Amino acid sequence: MSITSSAGSSADARDGRYRIGDVATLVTLSLRTARFYEDAGLLAPVGHTSGGFPLYDDDALDRFFLIKKMKPLGFTLEEMRSLITLRERISQPDLAPDHRRELRERLRTWVTLAEEKLASLQEQVRLAEDFMIGLRDDTARSLRESPDHRDVADKDDLGPGRLDSSFLDFLDDPFGPEEN
Repeated sequence: MSITSSAGSSADARDGRYRIGDVATLVTLSLRTARFYEDAGLLAPVGHTSGGFPLYDDDALDRFFLIKKMKPLGFTLEEMRSLITLRERISQPDLAPDHRRELRERLRTWVTLAEEKLASLQEQVRLAEDFMIGLRDDTARSLRESPDHRDVADKDDLGPGRLDSSFLDFLDDPFGPEEN
């Protein structure tokens, strides 16, 4: 399935070529963001309208979808440009076998880099979860220490994220009674 068929057909395509606004719509980016990447040289026009506006093809859509995946992972414009160039070069059918092997090795390096980014994000999620658990513990402790905590933590008022009094008892002695 081509990128354009999965992106929808809302753009005013001209023989499979799109204006920058069409590209922005198809990849669900703002026009301003699409123009930013256009100005940064990450898109190469394949032609121009009679009025001189640049036109882009399905390869430009593919590049934009790649950019949309790379941006939230913290890749720089230069890194985006490097991977886009690598992908274009490795897809050339007349590439010499030695050169293709070299490019494949570079692509494997990108896989490793993406795995490192993923591991870093997973660690950030773990830290955020620990932080949230700590805040919930703080909330439970503040309820337990409040003289009117039974009114505040009434069982009928328990909703998502709320703790019942049995959890408060656990906080008093998480390991159970001491045995002598």
